[in-house]
Amino acid sequence: MTSANSLDSSFQRLRELRAVLLRLHKALLHSEKAIYEQFYGRIPTSGEFFRLVIEHDWFNWLRPMSQFIVQIDDVLNSKEPTTLGQAEELLEKARTMLQPSIEGTSAERRYYRAIQRDPDIALMHAEATRLLQS
Repeated sequence: MTSANSLDSSFQRLRELRAVLLRLHKALLHSEKAIYEQFYGRIPTSGEFFRLVIEHDWFNWLRPMSQFIVQIDDVLNSKEPTTLGQAEELLEKARTMLQPSIEGTSAERRYYRAIQRDPDIALMHAEATRLLQS
């Protein structure tokens, strides 16, 4: 495969991964909201939910995924040429980020629990994992 084809293939995988990550991130937010509300009571407005997502420690493990989606957007929408190395670096970062673990970091454990409790999240995780296999 030529370098141009490799770059096109990596960009296509990044676009597909971005779409999966957006759905996964939204599902994780809603899943975490449900658990949060069991502890703290109903969140009255979407504005209050947004504030909590940005500021409350409960949701801090999801912030790297939000920032990562922005990184992908920056690369995909860049006016500057993007190298195969940059695209592959993002794909590798996604592989690292999407590692659920029963005994890993706090984020890995919380991701693992979300996958266990929500079949939709498990399916999105599987879809992202499939895209990241090289």
